[in-house]
Amino acid sequence: MSRARLVPAAVAVALAATACGTTDTPTGSNTDAGITIFNTEPENPLVPGNTTEVGGSRVLDPLFTGLVEYRAQDAQPVNAMAESIDTTDSKVFTVTLKQGWLFHDGTPVTAKSFVDAWNWTAYAPNATQGASFFSQIEGYSAVNPPDPDGPDGPGEPPAPTAQTMSGLRVVDDRTFTITLSEPFAVFPVTIGYEVFSPLPEAFFADRAAFEAHPIGNGPFRYVSRAVGSDIKLTRYDDYRGDDKPKFKDLTLKVYQSRESAYADLVANNLDFMEELPPNALAGRQYETDLGDRVVQRETLNNQTIAFPMYLAPYDNADLRRAISMAIDREEITRRIFEGTRKPADGWVHPLTKGYRPGQCGEYCQYHPDKAKEAYARSGYTGEIVLLSNTDGGHQEWAEAVVNSIRNTLGAQVRFAPSTSFGEFRQKVNAHKMTGMYRAGWIADYPSIENWLSPVFRTGASSNDGLYSNPAFDAKLAEADRAPSEDEAIRLYQEAERMLAPDLPSIPLWTQNTVAGRSDRLKVANLDPFRTLDLYSVEVA
Repeated sequence: MSRARLVPAAVAVALAATACGTTDTPTGSNTDAGITIFNTEPENPLVPGNTTEVGGSRVLDPLFTGLVEYRAQDAQPVNAMAESIDTTDSKVFTVTLKQGWLFHDGTPVTAKSFVDAWNWTAYAPNATQGASFFSQIEGYSAVNPPDPDGPDGPGEPPAPTAQTMSGLRVVDDRTFTITLSEPFAVFPVTIGYEVFSPLPEAFFADRAAFEAHPIGNGPFRYVSRAVGSDIKLTRYDDYRGDDKPKFKDLTLKVYQSRESAYADLVANNLDFMEELPPNALAGRQYETDLGDRVVQRETLNNQTIAFPMYLAPYDNADLRRAISMAIDREEITRRIFEGTRKPADGWVHPLTKGYRPGQCGEYCQYHPDKAKEAYARSGYTGEIVLLSNTDGGHQEWAEAVVNSIRNTLGAQVRFAPSTSFGEFRQKVNAHKMTGMYRAGWIADYPSIENWLSPVFRTGASSNDGLYSNPAFDAKLAEADRAPSEDEAIRLYQEAERMLAPDLPSIPLWTQNTVAGRSDRLKVANLDPFRTLDLYSVEVA
């Protein structure tokens, strides 16, 4: 699950060199203070190209600055390290970097820093999770050739015929060009995602040393990591960006459950928690516990149940439909979440331009009789298992979903909890799930495309269930090369509708995110991606 957005065509053609925020420091803000925020254990070492989940992303976001960032108030893209991104045909882009930027080890950030990082991430033998985000670039198939029998097939994957993509070319220290295999107007919007971050020479000289002590170019630099406990960052005072943190030290504290983190938040032992657990939402207990320390906004994320399409019986479409129609979303969102969740009717978030209501059709509605009919057609009578990590506040709703399915279908349904998000994600990525499992998505960038391609396109970075539909892939490709934004949106909508009969995942709900801050924070805002806007923070 990433963080993770479509903009007007004029913006996609040439992003303006717009500032991301303000450098003003409010009077009375304690700029030498430190804050502690909630986090889950990152799945992998902190390398941008190999991180596509929230626990790692929340650390990498302040450590690195890419070409583009997204405004905290409305998620729209603005230039960060890019001085300009120019194109005349949405196929060849010329990127010019701003001057004077440094990595935290004092070495310069150059065009080569981006090109080398992107090539490393895309190169198949490196087995990164973010490789497919570069699939639009010319020459990607040479460095990451498609595997005919899939990632879990018996045969060895084809060997790359090149180590670098032909579509990337360094012009000089501040300039590089990107040539795509086909026009893709959304491309300049996508590159604010962290997998597109630059990497210093130190990474390529000694990757193990870098993983032990990551070196970024963002507003915070790395201090230390205690696995299972915390990750410490501190403000990088030579940062050249327009956004300047108004506090010094940032500690991302790892919790095994949101309930224990919430107790610390109430006691002012934790400064910020971006999503409160169900026990705090029940009866709106958070209003009593936190008062004016509650922080709320509607955010670009959804909750789903994913299926391991590589495992029987979850490769059975009738069973998937039966399970979905057996879930009473209205009752669960009302009872567990006190109305802070809205039942989902498709895979694209309602706040996204191009959202069309009802794309999932009857399969996302509670239909007990139709669910039983589909269950009978499936021919399956064994146990159904739902797996989820419980350190993210998911146990209550997962148990409610299991009960709804069991009571509706009269089936054997069991909830299997996991206490660590990092361990849970490792099994997901290794395609070793033994049942359907909790999933979800936080937008990486503001585009309808982002709710579809990375999750459901064959071989995509977050297509963890190994869903594959050639017709769906073809429709996405058609939308990618559409000549206008309106035409692209229409085609992406058609692609989304194609997911309904297959139901590769079950949309559950979107949310109005309820967060909380400590008394120490005078100001703390959520951004649209369900993350603390670090640049809004003012410490008493």
